[in-house]
Amino acid sequence: MINYPAWFYFPSDQPAPKWAASFLEVVAGAKDKLDTRTVDALTSDKVLAVLRPGLVDLGYEVEAGKKNAQKIRRPVLFGDQGVERVAYEVDAVQDELGILVEIEAGRGARGNAVYRDLVRASLIVGATFLVIGVMLEYRINTGGKTVIVRSFEDSKNQLDAIYASGRLGLPFQGVLLFGY
Repeated sequence: MINYPAWFYFPSDQPAPKWAASFLEVVAGAKDKLDTRTVDALTSDKVLAVLRPGLVDLGYEVEAGKKNAQKIRRPVLFGDQGVERVAYEVDAVQDELGILVEIEAGRGARGNAVYRDLVRASLIVGATFLVIGVMLEYRINTGGKTVIVRSFEDSKNQLDAIYASGRLGLPFQGVLLFGY
């Protein structure tokens, strides 16, 4: 069992699929560049740049930048003559397995980005699995005091509440949450 990254697979009554181990190995291999307990000033773009080579080796398409040609869009709705009418951008995708990846940084700690990711990914055609990466620790300086937000634990609690309550059904076979 690996100690880094922290991770949890939902639903918790199912084992994580085989692809999850390879994905997590890529993240573990970048610990010295990504571990938010010791590395500061990470953005989701920086995290993606570090993970990109390993994920590409696993068959993922990974956002390369902010220009339209570098972004990854996946369809939600189609219109006349089957033309994509609504699409959402994702950070990475493995189309063969239906895996969508979203990486969140500081905003993910306090801005309900996990909920946004869940809803948007739920609407994407062909999404079978969702991977969400969040910071293990996010430090906020307020009034001269540093507050540590434990994003992974907060996100895990949010997902656990969704799955345990049974009131909100998600269309995924599973969600892999990891803390970097």
